[in-house]
Amino acid sequence: MKTITQIVWILFFGVFSVNAQQEKGITGLNNWLNNWTEFKPNKVDYGQANQILAGNISVNTKLFKKNVYILQGSVFITNNATLTIEPGTVIIGDYESSASLVITKGATIIAEGLETDPIVFTSNRSSRKAGDWGGIVILGDAPTNKFGNASSVNFDLDTSLTSYGGSNVSSNSGILKFVRIEFAGKKIKGLGNFNALLLAGVGNKTVLENIMISYAAGDSFEIYGGELTLNKLVSFKSSSDDFKFNFGTQCRIDNSLAIRSSYLTSNLGSRCIDVASYDKKEEVDFTKKQTSVIATNLTLINNSENINADIESGLVKEAVYVSQNTSLDIKKTVISGFNPAVLLDNKIEINGENLKKIKFEQMYFNFCKGNIFTEHNLDNEDLENWYGNSAFSNVYSQSDNKETFIDLFNDKKPDFRLRIAKITASNDH
Repeated sequence: MKTITQIVWILFFGVFSVNAQQEKGITGLNNWLNNWTEFKPNKVDYGQANQILAGNISVNTKLFKKNVYILQGSVFITNNATLTIEPGTVIIGDYESSASLVITKGATIIAEGLETDPIVFTSNRSSRKAGDWGGIVILGDAPTNKFGNASSVNFDLDTSLTSYGGSNVSSNSGILKFVRIEFAGKKIKGLGNFNALLLAGVGNKTVLENIMISYAAGDSFEIYGGELTLNKLVSFKSSSDDFKFNFGTQCRIDNSLAIRSSYLTSNLGSRCIDVASYDKKEEVDFTKKQTSVIATNLTLINNSENINADIESGLVKEAVYVSQNTSLDIKKTVISGFNPAVLLDNKIEINGENLKKIKFEQMYFNFCKGNIFTEHNLDNEDLENWYGNSAFSNVYSQSDNKETFIDLFNDKKPDFRLRIAKITASNDH
């Protein structure tokens, strides 16, 4: 919990008086990674389970730190009940039964850990690996862009308990704060993988901050519709996407971190950010709001010993993918070590109207094989000219992680800073 062994953090971004990951004083004693995160989860002994969670929970229930709980099969919180989890509680997902926790529409989870006492969801295997168990699904009644709003999650679960969506923008599914989710994303035969945390139709009264997901075999954070604010999230070495938005999501994400590995990916590709409004056009209503994401102060890193070699060998893909009929406004963000930094759906016509919906401002693009491209098109001159305009204050650099980042940590106070000398470049490409 107390150390990070590789270069994974950026805390100072000093070009054009722009601060990335710095607005909230994330340095030294104020580093928000302190105490509650864990970058070596396989080395932690969480103890043996002494309580079982199984089936449907239809009354208000509280889990206590003094116990270690094992989640068996699909556990549903139903009947508008509230599941309250005490700080420091450990819940272990059962490998054999493909455990998952589903907060059904109308139910609530209050998992409010502390910086010094986080709540942990992890695997029960002796040698824990990505995809050992399912994950956490939270279903609310906030709007989506689907016809009729309502839909259901297809994870081979009871469909009568997996509906989501509605008209309540301000719905409240509870609190996830100072929570870690480890080794989730179990593969479902014929249906892909669970996501470590799926938020479907979640409304803006729900509190979602200080959540770390490690070694997910599916997406770390996936959001279907709803209107929500995400703050201080960490996705560490996911095999699939880190942050995926779909089905009319209206989302603001701030002050968050994604750390990828060149050697962990899925057959469908893996990105730090994937923004879409649908999987198939015919499933959504275009009179409704389509997906819109506002992102500020993100750090997106491919953590590699030799980024250039990994890029050349084809192990590294784009960090950000933007689909047609979506909006992405991202600023004060670092993207380092990808191929390229950003890829736009080839169905997006490059014109003033569309580019107003896809904004990159005050960015630091570092050691990427190209910056912003349209899919299947090697000519990105128009995009480079547009986003390279000084009005956007974007910076471009070609220094690998070892040269770019200083790793200043000890067992008690991890502190990671960007080498200031590496970001004094002009706006030239």
